Amino acid sequence: MMVSSILLASACFVTSKCAADESKDAKRPNILWIVGENLKLDLGCYGAANVKTPALDALAEKGVRYTHVFSTSPVCAPSRSAFFVGMYQTTTDTHNMRSHRSDGYRLPEGVRPITHRLKDVGYFTANIATLGGQQVGSGKLDLNFVEEGKLYDTSKWEDLQGNEPFFAQINTLEAEYDIYDRQTWKQPRVEWKGEQTHEQIATVDNVNPPPYYPDHPLVRKEWARYLNSISGMDKTIGRVLTQLKDDGLADDTIVMFFGDNGRIEPRGIHWCYDTGLHVPMIIHWPKNFAAPANYKAGSVSDQVISLIDITSTTLGFAGINRPLGMQGRIFMGNKLGPERQFAFSARDRIDETVNRIRSVRGKKFHYLRNYFPDRHFASLNRYKEKCFPIKPLMRQLMAEGKLSAIPAALMSPTVPEEQLFDTENDPHEINNLATSNAPEHREALLQMRSALSVWMVETQDQGVFPEPQEIVAPFEKEMHDWFGTPQWYSSENANRQRE
Repeated sequence: MMVSSILLASACFVTSKCAADESKDAKRPNILWIVGENLKLDLGCYGAANVKTPALDALAEKGVRYTHVFSTSPVCAPSRSAFFVGMYQTTTDTHNMRSHRSDGYRLPEGVRPITHRLKDVGYFTANIATLGGQQVGSGKLDLNFVEEGKLYDTSKWEDLQGNEPFFAQINTLEAEYDIYDRQTWKQPRVEWKGEQTHEQIATVDNVNPPPYYPDHPLVRKEWARYLNSISGMDKTIGRVLTQLKDDGLADDTIVMFFGDNGRIEPRGIHWCYDTGLHVPMIIHWPKNFAAPANYKAGSVSDQVISLIDITSTTLGFAGINRPLGMQGRIFMGNKLGPERQFAFSARDRIDETVNRIRSVRGKKFHYLRNYFPDRHFASLNRYKEKCFPIKPLMRQLMAEGKLSAIPAALMSPTVPEEQLFDTENDPHEINNLATSNAPEHREALLQMRSALSVWMVETQDQGVFPEPQEIVAPFEKEMHDWFGTPQWYSSENANRQRE
């Protein structure tokens, strides 16, 4: 269902021309977004083992490292569609995976891509794919809106010099591509322990996969491969940061590193557990610009941040006032918004797999509302079945009676309608406290359940409206051609709404 401009009239959006620029003639900093594809807090500076991330660790030592940042969706296109405009994907009707690619959809009136707002005040924009003729970024957009005009001026790093101020974005390659070609970790950009032996940093012998997977050689191999791709990502980022310095741009450039969504593992991406939503973020401030009062080099912040907060904060760095009605808050700068108590996230249709999950995350507790309890981890999805060999392995082991305890519970065909996790004491989110009678748990459940209801109303959550059958049908057909017709799956069931 399309969102009309009338529906969003209450947002009171204004254009950049009306949102007064504070200092029209002042020098503006360059801004570099380094968007890490598909990772959780799997960096050395966050305490991760079996990875080598010296570039990002050094950036954190000189910048601010954030520990409680959450994407608004556990999958790329809805998440990117949200932080690229500073609005929840569920408000702008961009919440279903790779939707609106060919239907002429336009963003609601007043909602604009961040690059357009920056260009209004003189920024040169770049989505960097190459540096020195070599690929350093994927050039990925993956937005659920395609009719908004040109978003970037270039894809080449070399075009940045002489075009200041610039806003540049680099989307990392490693964890994204490795899931498809299965060989990315062997590329030269991956850091090796020994060049002669080609020994990987992470191996089947030294990794410790989460307890919700079986202890199996394939699981360990996949986990090591993922961690090695993160080490390779850091090597690429190190090259970019070195080039920034060599080009004489570092002292004028704010560097913002953050993940677009959670970890690329079977229980991560697509799911609203922390593994699908919890992302790293590091911000480094340049020498030639006065740092905001709440910036302290080498510090760690535990404030709760949503990725849509990055949009208004970035605009603030560029001297642009936060547009009225933009849902993201400013978390660093001289015009801070009130701190968040909760970060809200949503999962809706992903490819052919229709689902609806809503998430409320505080500093300690995490609440999930599952609107289709008959859709859980074992639900079929072509992407997951093809690219994540752990999942078919678990199907096989389950059929053979070889799964038990936590992995067997993950393969259950159903999931509780409500889940509550104490992330401090249960970081893998295994023990559901939604039915606990402990006072602290009951209080958290009631508070977060109420907060979700208010958020859904105030943000006009479009997930309550099923997609028309003509949109869902082609995805269904592709899935049926691949899998046959699973008994549980039908468009009628998919579009059934639960109270």
